[in-house]
Amino acid sequence: MQLIQQNPDLSAYLAADEAVDHHHPLVRETAARLAKGAADSYAYARAAYEFVRDTVVHSADSGDLRVTWRASDVLEQHTGICHAKAHALAALLRAEDIPTALCYQRLTHDAGTGWCLHGLVAVRFRGAWHRQDPRGNKPGVDAQFSLDGERLAWVPDVESNEMDYPVLFDAPHPAVLDVLRRSPDRPYLWEHLPDSLDP
Repeated sequence: MQLIQQNPDLSAYLAADEAVDHHHPLVRETAARLAKGAADSYAYARAAYEFVRDTVVHSADSGDLRVTWRASDVLEQHTGICHAKAHALAALLRAEDIPTALCYQRLTHDAGTGWCLHGLVAVRFRGAWHRQDPRGNKPGVDAQFSLDGERLAWVPDVESNEMDYPVLFDAPHPAVLDVLRRSPDRPYLWEHLPDSLDP
C-alpha cells in the first residue's frame, strides 16, 4: 500500500498540538529518559514504541473506564485506547525530532459485528514511512517495532471489507479527537467512536 502524506510539509509531522503535546514536561522527561539508553534514533524509536506498547495498558484489555487522549495524560495515567496510545507514541517520537504521522484502519469488532476505527502511527526513517502499532499485545496479538516489513496488531481482511487508510495525518483526525474529548467514560467512547473515516 502506498502511504500518502496528508500534508506535503514534513515539518508538520514534528509539530505539537493539543493531543500530541510533546512540549509538556512529562513528555520531555520521559523522552529524555528513554533517549539516555538509546545509541541512535532507531534505537530510541524502538524504545519509545515498546515503552508505550508495554507500560501504557490498553483500557479495553484492563477494564479501565477512564478516557485519555492527550499524550501527557496517557503517560501520566498509563492507560488509553489505541488512539490515545498512538498520540503518546507520536509525542515521544516527535520530542526527539522523528517525523511521526497518525494513521487508521477500519476493522470489524472482535465479535465480528459492526466496525471500529483503529489508530496507529507511522514513523519516517530511511526516506520512507513505516507503520507501527503500539496498541499493546495480548493473546492473538503480537505487534512489534519494525522497519523491515510491518508487524502490526491486525492485518485487515479485505473480503470482510476491512481496510487500511493510506493517508498519513499530521494531527489526530477531528472525528476521533472530538469523541475522545467529550467521552465521560470508555463505554460511552465505545458507542460513539467513528467506525470509518468516510464522510
